[in-house]
Amino acid sequence: MNDTFRLGRIVGVRVGVNWTVLVVFTLLAYGLAAERLPQSYKGLHPVVYVLGGLVTAAAFLASLLAHELAHAIVARRNGLTVEGITLWLLGGVARFEGEPESPGAELRIAGSGPLVSLLLGVVLAGASAVLLIAGMNGMVAGCLAWLAAINVVLALFNVIPAAPLDGGRLVHALLWRLSGDRTKATLRASAAGRGFGWIAMVAGFYVSLWNFSGLWLILIGWFLIAAAGLEAGQARAAARLDGITIGRIMTPDPFTVPASMTAAEFLREMLPRHRHTAYPLVDDGVVRGVVTAARIRAQEAGEPVSAVVEDAERTSAQASLADLLPRLARGRMLVFEGERLVGIVTPRDLARTLEHLP
Repeated sequence: MNDTFRLGRIVGVRVGVNWTVLVVFTLLAYGLAAERLPQSYKGLHPVVYVLGGLVTAAAFLASLLAHELAHAIVARRNGLTVEGITLWLLGGVARFEGEPESPGAELRIAGSGPLVSLLLGVVLAGASAVLLIAGMNGMVAGCLAWLAAINVVLALFNVIPAAPLDGGRLVHALLWRLSGDRTKATLRASAAGRGFGWIAMVAGFYVSLWNFSGLWLILIGWFLIAAAGLEAGQARAAARLDGITIGRIMTPDPFTVPASMTAAEFLREMLPRHRHTAYPLVDDGVVRGVVTAARIRAQEAGEPVSAVVEDAERTSAQASLADLLPRLARGRMLVFEGERLVGIVTPRDLARTLEHLP
């Protein structure tokens, strides 16, 4: 899930938002401001309902972020590199580099998110109760109670034993501990995820005969089936790639493009001779990223190719291909020895490697 825009860093973790969050925020704010709050607290000015809906919807997104930050912080304490967090339509995703080294580490990472959501639910419910005891039976107390309930629901939903939900991670950690085989544990947890996904879709179709809310169940089911299938495929691929390093599949000593080269010069001089899809771009001896032939073709003839440079992840030739599989599936990677560029590896290199493995 890609970021549409970034919010910056929180406790050192890069936080981004996908455009689908705007859909969730709009639906929640509208539902609260136009229906729930006016029905429960009559006689207030319309602006009060709108403000209540907006603030409560924003607080819900903040609670989603707290859930994912818990995963990220615990993952970092257990030796993983946190690439970032993305909030999207169905919640949030914390992305890590590599995998937990032990079932215990995975258990701590997976359990931290639901635990934070549950604690938030308890704290918000307590705050609402205090207001009610003090005689302030108003909209603020109601909004706090709603946020408490939704955080408890979020915690319970995430502990459903279906990958890639946190509950699926917990099951994976348990199966890994019992069997000692990470790949088998992943395949079994993924199968559970697909099973729950089909149950959710069937239930969603049934509910949608009377209520449009069934569409959410269908969407959640589809997500579980697709994500679990992807995890199972990655687990099988990682097992086949065990022991293979990046250096074995990379294209060594790639042709580089100077930042000063124009699009016309590239198309006339570079592309006919080499015909690669992407080239590292070098500016004053420093590799700045990669440029692709497709984007250069779309440029004006006199425009420098550096205008369309793209970031590329970096790794070493000794890095494990299995560990970098999820990152490589997202795009190209540049391979370095120290500060020296020694190769480039692409998803096509990965596909070619898989084709020639037994």
